[in-house]
Amino acid sequence: MIILAGIIFAVVVLAIIITLLLKRQLGEKYATLWLVIGLALLIISIFPGLLLELTSLLGVEVPANLIFALSIVLLVGVALHLSWELSRAEDEIRRVAEETAILRSQVEMLMRRDAARDPAPSTHEPTLQSDASGEPDGSDGGKIQ
Repeated sequence: MIILAGIIFAVVVLAIIITLLLKRQLGEKYATLWLVIGLALLIISIFPGLLLELTSLLGVEVPANLIFALSIVLLVGVALHLSWELSRAEDEIRRVAEETAILRSQVEMLMRRDAARDPAPSTHEPTLQSDASGEPDGSDGGKIQ
């Protein structure tokens, strides 16, 4: 019964991973890791003797201890990778914010320079040119003037 539960769990994990991939909610670089984990779960569920062989090969007394040790290593690796990704994202956000501030400053400077050249801005609002019938005139393609 426990073997069947393990197989069902592994299949559900793989189905969730594939669904997230298809919906583009899980990036490919993360999906590879999770697919390997899901397939490992499925293989160990189908062939529980493999876990016993691996346990004796590595000199671990209880198979559950091997699973816990591998899980801890995996979680530490994932945490380290996500911390690295977060640091890269923070650097990128800082760079984009600095570029935005520089561009905003340049736009304000250009607006002040333009306002200094033309101290009395025109109050003329854009209008659509039209002929006598009220239809847009074809000469300018109906552009706003």
